[in-house]
Amino acid sequence: MIKYELICKKCKITFDSWFASSLEFEKLKKKKYLNCHNCNSLEIEKSLMRPNIMNNKSENLNLSLKSKSSDIKKTIRKYQNFIKNNFDYVGSNFAYEARSIHYNKKKRKKSIFGKASKEEIIELKEEGIETETIPWFKNEEN
Repeated sequence: MIKYELICKKCKITFDSWFASSLEFEKLKKKKYLNCHNCNSLEIEKSLMRPNIMNNKSENLNLSLKSKSSDIKKTIRKYQNFIKNNFDYVGSNFAYEARSIHYNKKKRKKSIFGKASKEEIIELKEEGIETETIPWFKNEEN
């Protein structure tokens, strides 16, 4: 197995992915099976690879990264709790409810949160409806 850092030429984000071999990466790219998880573009390239050298410093770095990851998760959970306590959950009807508020000037005591597909979020933003996407952890996730 080989891990590549990939870059989307369209939206410029980077992400990691594992492949059976470098030939497997090329084969998947040629068949257009690789796409960006952010913008769905097929313009994916490998970026320069970093060597993976193990020593005490890298072990300390891994511990530091785990600690930072834990801190980030705690912060996200605080945001989630704030949203749950101060916003109305509309489930999968988020796009419909957001449009109702925007176009009908529907008065709500609270703001809303819920689920929407990437396409729905793009459409809402194109219509001038302000939305934000945040990561959401389920309670049973570590």
